[in-house]
Amino acid sequence: MISGVQYTYSMDIQIYGKPVLSAVAEPVKEITPELLAILDEMVPMLTTHRGVGLAAPQVGISQRFFVMNAGDKLRKVINPEIVKTGSAQAEMEEGCLSVPGIHKRVRRPKRITVRYTNEAGETVEEELKDFPARVFQHEYDHLDGVLFVDRLTPVARKLIGRQLEALKEETA
Repeated sequence: MISGVQYTYSMDIQIYGKPVLSAVAEPVKEITPELLAILDEMVPMLTTHRGVGLAAPQVGISQRFFVMNAGDKLRKVINPEIVKTGSAQAEMEEGCLSVPGIHKRVRRPKRITVRYTNEAGETVEEELKDFPARVFQHEYDHLDGVLFVDRLTPVARKLIGRQLEALKEETA
C-alpha cells in the first residue's frame, strides 16, 4: 500500500486473437510499486498454469516486462534487450499459455546474451543457453507482438490453421 492506495490487478491470460498479443509493447518508464505488485502476482500464475514464462501482454498489459522460471532461477525482467545471439540453432517444441492446446517445434538460437532491469532497478547482463535462452526469447517475442505460431513454417502453420481460427472465434 502506497499513500493509502492498494494496488490490485485482476489478471486473466489473454488468448490468441486478442489485439494486445499482436501489439509492440511500450517500454517501462519507471519501476513503481504497482509494477512490482503486478510482477509479484505474475509469479504464482506460472505455477497455476504450469508455465515457465509469462509476459505482460499475456495478462493484458502492453508494457515491456515478463517473469520467467526456466528451472535455473526466477527472473523478473523489465525492458529486456537481446544483445547478441549465437550462430548455433536448436529446434524444440514450444507451447504458450495464450495459445492453449497447440505445441509445435520452433527453431531458435541456442545461446544469447541479454540485458534487462530487474525488480530492484539493477541492470543485469547475462549469457543464457539452451532452455533458459529459449524461454527468454519466447517471452521477449511477446513484447514485440510475436507469438511462437508466427515463427512456424507456412506448412506447419497451415496444419494448425483451424485450431487458431477456433481460438480467435472464442476470444471475439
